[in-house]
Amino acid sequence: MRPALHTVSYAGVWPGQARLTLAETIQRAAKLGFEGVEIVAKRPHLSVLDYDDEDLKRLKEQMATLSIECAAMAGYTNFSADADHPDIPLGEMQIAYVTELARIAQQLGGEIIRVFTAYRHEKLNHGQTYERCVKGLRECAQRAADYGCTIAVQNHHGFAAHYESMYDLIMDIDEANCRAAFDAWSPTLHGDDIVAAAKKMAPITCYTTCADYQYRPQFQYHPDVVNYTPLPAFVQMVPMGEGMIDYEGFLNALRDGGYNGWVAFEMCAPLLGGGSLDNLDKYAKGFIKYIKPWLGK
Repeated sequence: MRPALHTVSYAGVWPGQARLTLAETIQRAAKLGFEGVEIVAKRPHLSVLDYDDEDLKRLKEQMATLSIECAAMAGYTNFSADADHPDIPLGEMQIAYVTELARIAQQLGGEIIRVFTAYRHEKLNHGQTYERCVKGLRECAQRAADYGCTIAVQNHHGFAAHYESMYDLIMDIDEANCRAAFDAWSPTLHGDDIVAAAKKMAPITCYTTCADYQYRPQFQYHPDVVNYTPLPAFVQMVPMGEGMIDYEGFLNALRDGGYNGWVAFEMCAPLLGGGSLDNLDKYAKGFIKYIKPWLGK
């Protein structure tokens, strides 16, 4: 396996998080010991509106100088988007966006386009959402194939996030270059056996991303009865190995199932200790140290 840094980690996407440019983030990734970057395919990093061929050429040259590869392009899709207005071709727009990301990935020497399924929408039932995801992701894969790229569906959005549903979805899409970007934190939050989940998903997984968390219970206070009712727990990001996720079991199961690809690290939620550059670097260095037993195997 090989370590990659998701550039969202330094994109300033949550309050208090330090923000670096894409070029600065790539420089930092190399300095911290990563071999690749997963590039945020939107502002403030790489928007398809901002990067022409000359910009991509300069970016590729920078990455080559630093010996950093394009592990993946991080696309942002939601195939249930604006179901209230079906006259707006948002599905087609997203397919065009993913196709452009495949072209960009090819220019940068990459092969993987990370995408999402859909958020649940009150106007769509399960079958309608499923059909949108299958058709949209299938066409994304077909068009990405022209650039030698693979669509990696990440189990983060609400729809088909459970590993068995994700497995079914990818089987129904039925394109050789549509696979899973299967992560451990989602099945952990679902209460699943993540080792069993990883064993099932390993044969169709082409990418995985790590981040570790601890639960922080929350309650609503009711002064009239001098008591509390429970709320969903807050999930606090902590350094790798200090959280509730069994990454040893998960990564071993992926490896034993034949997975030998990128293992990305992302900091896309508030960190314990804050969002200063020093704390971000501390977490990134901790990931490199934690992941060493699986590197190169």
